[in-house]
Amino acid sequence: MRTSNTRGRLARTALIIASVSAVALTAACGGTGADSGDGKTVTVYSADGVGSWYTNQFAEFTKQTGISVNLVEAGSGEVVNRVDKEQSNPQADVLVTLPPFIQKAKSAGLLQDSGVDTAPVAAADKDADGKYVTLAGNYLNFIANPSVAVTGITWDDLLKPEYKGKLQYSTPGQAGDGTAVLILLQHLLGKQGALDYLGKLQANNVGPSSSTGKLQAKVDKGELIVANGDIQMNLANIKDKGSKFTLFFPAAADGKRSTVAVPYVMGMAKGAPHKPEAEKLMEFLLSADAQKSLPDAFAVPARTDLRNAPATGAGPSAAATLEGVEIVPVDWNKVLQELDGDVAAYQKATGS
Repeated sequence: MRTSNTRGRLARTALIIASVSAVALTAACGGTGADSGDGKTVTVYSADGVGSWYTNQFAEFTKQTGISVNLVEAGSGEVVNRVDKEQSNPQADVLVTLPPFIQKAKSAGLLQDSGVDTAPVAAADKDADGKYVTLAGNYLNFIANPSVAVTGITWDDLLKPEYKGKLQYSTPGQAGDGTAVLILLQHLLGKQGALDYLGKLQANNVGPSSSTGKLQAKVDKGELIVANGDIQMNLANIKDKGSKFTLFFPAAADGKRSTVAVPYVMGMAKGAPHKPEAEKLMEFLLSADAQKSLPDAFAVPARTDLRNAPATGAGPSAAATLEGVEIVPVDWNKVLQELDGDVAAYQKATGS
């Protein structure tokens, strides 16, 4: 996915992605359990972050159908890269990733029609050609170690020397949340202004990260004091793992806070080895029973009839976290068209 100015950088990037993906595959292929008696298993390649919700839903799906689920989690760009590399021997049945990587997967011919009924999902939240559909709504934010007072913190504050070596954000062009950081800054500052800002921020940035999820533990332990994240993943991490970091949205110079949507979007992988079983899983994940549990996982249901479904448990909600924050609309197809050029410009501006 990354654009590089040299063949050497491309080669090194490909090697790193392959190595990280291989580790993710080795760690994740256990899925929800052993194969069912008839050997039917669906493999899901997914952007990381919604794992706790998957665990419950996949267990229920296996209970109802006898079909096992293998889950491979990695960065948003990594899972698409893996599907691309495996075209001669497809392994994934279902692909779940963030924009613009789901649009990239469609453009690269990595998706096929699923045959799943997506009528309960609004037209704006699915592909007109039927190649992908939103699974769960989600939004970009930042997280801070408890040692940092986040009230009123601005984008300019993050440039201060006290953040040097203690700040990290996932890499635009590799991770969906990292790409969202670039897109949001382009909205706030213009394209050149965003590059100028990120060029300055590079003095404090620890370095590249292909996975936003891996930054959570670092912030919680104090290895980092600020990183980017998303509402669903971060609130779920606080609930499931007891993390103490704080969610916040950096303010612009005028004090206004804003964000962009980074939904989990699902598609059927081209050449899916278990298409009938994968179709059943996709239908299950879009069912009312599965979708109404999303607020408890701090995500927003994709179904229009459940968009305002309340959480049944205690704790902060996605809606409460977004209070007072402007949600900036994004044309992800346009983002995709300009992504290679934007990533190349980003790499040049940051020296990465």
